Amino acid sequence: MNPYVLRVQERLKKIDASPLFQWSIIAVIIMSALLIGAKTHNLPPQALRILVFLDSVITVFFVIELSIRFMAFPDKKNFFKNGWNVFDTLIVIGSLIPTGGSGVLLARLLRVFRVLRLVSMVPELRLLINSLIKAIPRMGYIALLMFVIFYIYAAVGSMVFNDINKVLWGDVSISMLTLFRIATFEDWTDVMYETMAIHPLSWIYYLTFIFLTAFIFLNMMVGTILEVMGKENENYRAEQHGETGEGGEPASRAQIENLERELVEIKALLKEKLNHS
Repeated sequence: MNPYVLRVQERLKKIDASPLFQWSIIAVIIMSALLIGAKTHNLPPQALRILVFLDSVITVFFVIELSIRFMAFPDKKNFFKNGWNVFDTLIVIGSLIPTGGSGVLLARLLRVFRVLRLVSMVPELRLLINSLIKAIPRMGYIALLMFVIFYIYAAVGSMVFNDINKVLWGDVSISMLTLFRIATFEDWTDVMYETMAIHPLSWIYYLTFIFLTAFIFLNMMVGTILEVMGKENENYRAEQHGETGEGGEPASRAQIENLERELVEIKALLKEKLNHS
């Protein structure tokens, strides 16, 4: 590669990695969010013209920032293999749509999503999103089991409580909406007392449903997310300290502890040999 191009690329890398540049991007993203909120108010024409000008400046800044990041990237072919780079590129391209004409609503909606760039710029937020995405497959099985429980209780409620209140228990689909209301504790006691007036033991139906959904399944969801988040935090700390396991993957805490124990054993053996000699 041309030495001049390499020098330019190194300078762009330094700019992209500098804390000042990173904080500047975050400040512009926050300013973009404030502009979006300001446009929802009734402002005089002069203020609106200033907001439109600032919006154009922010869009140009995002284009320049993305261009710097792309040119500083060593292997251009792998730039879009990173999901966050694809995300930022789509947001920036969407911001280039003019706000005038028939596509004014679409352009404004796409500019709202520029606030999400804050997620891609802050490593801790990226960690949270990555953890949530990786937890989705496990959460899917829990959600499926919850749906089965909802369906069974909705069918029972529709058959038993249909005559009491057709608005809440008219059919299975409506009963599932009612159960969702109960699971979120939205005036669920009013629903329970209404059916208890006819069926005194119907409280068992409600308490068992709440126990299963609100206390067991939702806690299982939270536990799954926390477990994945713990692993992601561990991997992130390992990467920050340059600790890698086999195959270039971040080393786990167990691997690090094993290495530390082996080092202690080696030191003890060396001391014994030195003492004997």
